[in-house]
Amino acid sequence: MRFQRSGVLLAAFVPNVWAQAEEAAPVIQLAASAAISAPAFSGADTAWMLMATVLVLVMTLPGIFLFYSGLMRTKNALSIAVQTLMATALITLLWGIVAYSLAFTSGGPWIGGWSRALAQGLTGLLPPGHTMAKTIPEPVFFMFQLAFAVVTFALVLGATVERMRMGVILVFCALWLLLIYVPVAHWVWHPEGWLALQGQMDFAGGTVVHVLAGSSALVAALMVGPRKGFGTEAMMPSNLLMAALGACLLWVGWFGFNAGSALEAGARAANAMVATHFSASAGCFVWGLCELVERRKISLLGVSSGAIAGLVAVTPAAGFVDMWGAVAMGLCAGVVCYLAATQFKSVSGVDDSLDVFALHGVGGFLGSALTPFLASAAIAPVTATVLSNTLGAAAVMAYSGGMTWLILWVIRRFVALRVSPAQELEGLDLAQHGETLLPD
Repeated sequence: MRFQRSGVLLAAFVPNVWAQAEEAAPVIQLAASAAISAPAFSGADTAWMLMATVLVLVMTLPGIFLFYSGLMRTKNALSIAVQTLMATALITLLWGIVAYSLAFTSGGPWIGGWSRALAQGLTGLLPPGHTMAKTIPEPVFFMFQLAFAVVTFALVLGATVERMRMGVILVFCALWLLLIYVPVAHWVWHPEGWLALQGQMDFAGGTVVHVLAGSSALVAALMVGPRKGFGTEAMMPSNLLMAALGACLLWVGWFGFNAGSALEAGARAANAMVATHFSASAGCFVWGLCELVERRKISLLGVSSGAIAGLVAVTPAAGFVDMWGAVAMGLCAGVVCYLAATQFKSVSGVDDSLDVFALHGVGGFLGSALTPFLASAAIAPVTATVLSNTLGAAAVMAYSGGMTWLILWVIRRFVALRVSPAQELEGLDLAQHGETLLPD
């Protein structure tokens, strides 16, 4: 009797299980098909690129605005933080709307397409990898490249501090991103870009970030005009310790900037990290020696600037040179950028307030020119010559400078680029933002 009852239960259970299995089969097959077609992302690469993205953002928030704020006069020290935060927010929104798509999708040698406009295709559980970074989800690549756009414009701001109007900065920021940064990033970094097709060697932004920022900054400083009292009054930094803290954050964040540009957690990223640190150290050391020889003193501002010069110079080469090549770059940049920073403003009369051109324009151009010369074929293919890489950097410098002039010229037809003399005397912190670090 017991066996009969078990048989009845089994007879009832088996068909039911079979029916459920038949219903589940299409779902299982669909899941299996999705698993087969899903990109084979690397957890290690993804984790590293998430961290690298954060490091690059730290360079701007708060690295650059601490460095710049500490170098500015106390009555203007807060203004650069506001400008940087607002520019970061605006670039972020425009990046998601259209800038990323135009910079990093296929379209042609001059500009990308619209396939990622409004962040299409970047959402979902398994978004595809980008053609330039196939082992990480594309949203990670999207954010990493956004961090580069943010830091590049933040650098430009250093040339026009203490006199440019907040509203003008925002309009300039939007037009600069779409008309200057986006095309240049496509030219150099996207495989279809015309400079990429010429073999331009720019591992992490010596041309796209530093040459571009330096030339934009120089032209912007020229268009806005010098600060009141430039060349005749002492303009003392508000807090050199804060400036040094910002420089150190830049140094640390640069590991994400350069090593992250390998777009994977591998040997090339490790090599880029070594090159980055040794070039920064060489630049820091030789700048201090230059000061010691000329002034018999080594300054905190000087060695901080020297480290940044070394970092800038090695940026295009970090994934191409060995340790000693990086040291050579840092030594060259320390000397050349020291001379530019100490001589350029007095010779030219251009008030590039925080020496953006001397550090980033000159250092980026020098690094771009030296990259093919010092590159090691054992690390990566050498695809350019000194002449071709220099011409590529010169093309970007000319385009960036020319377009910056055009953008600011158009804006100037409608509104004044700078605050009134009374507001400049009062300081931008109070005049533009209603806040101040000054005691009552």
